[in-house]
Amino acid sequence: MNTMNLFTALRQGFPADLERTAIDAEGALYTWRDLDRASAMLANLLASLDLPAGSRVAAHTDKSVEALLLYLAVLRAGLVYLPLNPAYQQAELDHFLRDAEPAVVVCAGRNFGWVSKLAFQLGTAYVFTLNDDRSGTLLDRAAQMPDAHTPVARKADDLAAILYTSGTTGRSKGAMLSHGNLLSNAQTLKTYWDWKPGDVLIHALPIFHVHGLFVASHGALLNGSTMLWLNRFDPRAVIERLPRATVFMGVPTLYVRLLAEATLTREACRQMRLFISGSAPLLIETFKDFEARTGHAILERYGMSETVMLTSNPCRAADGTRVGGTVGPALPGVRVRVVRADGSACGVDEIGDVQVSGPNVFSGYWRLPEKTAEEFTADGWFKTGDVGRFDAKRYLTIVGRSKDVIITGGFNVYPAEIESYLNEMPGVAESAVIGVPHPDFGEAVVAVVTARPGQAVDAAGLIAALKARIAGFKVPKQVDVVPELPRNAMGKVQKNLLRAARQALFKR
Repeated sequence: MNTMNLFTALRQGFPADLERTAIDAEGALYTWRDLDRASAMLANLLASLDLPAGSRVAAHTDKSVEALLLYLAVLRAGLVYLPLNPAYQQAELDHFLRDAEPAVVVCAGRNFGWVSKLAFQLGTAYVFTLNDDRSGTLLDRAAQMPDAHTPVARKADDLAAILYTSGTTGRSKGAMLSHGNLLSNAQTLKTYWDWKPGDVLIHALPIFHVHGLFVASHGALLNGSTMLWLNRFDPRAVIERLPRATVFMGVPTLYVRLLAEATLTREACRQMRLFISGSAPLLIETFKDFEARTGHAILERYGMSETVMLTSNPCRAADGTRVGGTVGPALPGVRVRVVRADGSACGVDEIGDVQVSGPNVFSGYWRLPEKTAEEFTADGWFKTGDVGRFDAKRYLTIVGRSKDVIITGGFNVYPAEIESYLNEMPGVAESAVIGVPHPDFGEAVVAVVTARPGQAVDAAGLIAALKARIAGFKVPKQVDVVPELPRNAMGKVQKNLLRAARQALFKR
């Protein structure tokens, strides 16, 4: 049967010997046959519910191997997967369930009372529980089902998943990703990142987001690679597993926490082939410190919920060198351009709006046709909302979000530029630059910084140092020193919260 069901492609990546270990979850071993049989049983359970075509299955669960199996089962059954951060509370979940109208909701047992009440009120037909200790009503029901299942035929443009944007600004929108979107990107990354027989992945990321659910999981499954699975990131546990692994994927915060461990050494990393970072900007200092400590240059890449991966620093030396502070060139088959406000192409090192096109780019936002139309150009390119520049080698550097550009006194200020200077200054651990209302300039530049452990930061001193290095209109009018910067679940700084807290800073 000719089908583009993503599960079928992933299943073809399983090794011939299904008795080999597919996932080592802190000592609990799952073979490839276990993955095939368990996902079949879950898919048969979903099929027994007789759901309409295109029905959504929402997962508000803690990370577990069984939660990954649920995702595979939804693909097998030809339904649409809706991953939700288990930290979401009632008001947040209310929005997602109203918007997506899932036929099935799977939640952690501890939340069943309030989740089921909300879901049933909003028209959900079935609510199951799934816990990270292999218990719950979902598994109880699935245990009664046959362990063989033929994947439902799907076309490349059929919907596979809806991922709600991370919500650093405004209300989250549901990005619709098809079987073809996800498969094309997984196949591209398998080749570009040089996945090899014998590769072993340390999986320490959440699985409600593109990075952990698609990039990491698809990579290992498509390559038939064992995963060393951690339900929660623990830097010491990761370092203990490095001698048994070859690939690790993390967000920048995870690399900072790894560097804080004395046991992270070149010897610990002697078997490692590839360290990958994404989901948030990687500080150049972290890049340099990690390379000095381990001998490995972190591969930074760039993607979005709407597009999966778009660009990547090279994996193989033959494809080029990894350049810290950049996210590399466009991936094969993906087109990326940087344009001026009038749509014309920017020159080398000229900052402009980042737009993308390719088989990985989503079809639009769930039930928001007008918003979807706004986000695509007349010639079909998606407006990422990011601002960046290409260097002479076509490596992309992301400067910030277009909505984050500060216009002060008629001049454009790009926060990432100011942050790069601040992050190099003595005592500064990290910074976030924002624009807030100002009666004279329209917007004023404000910096929020955190100090290194055991060090003090002098706000006035930072301002004075910046005045000696950059144009006056770019210098923050105020620098606030705070204990930590607010972040969302994937480690991105929530600048909207920083702006909201400082709206009245310059009011007369």
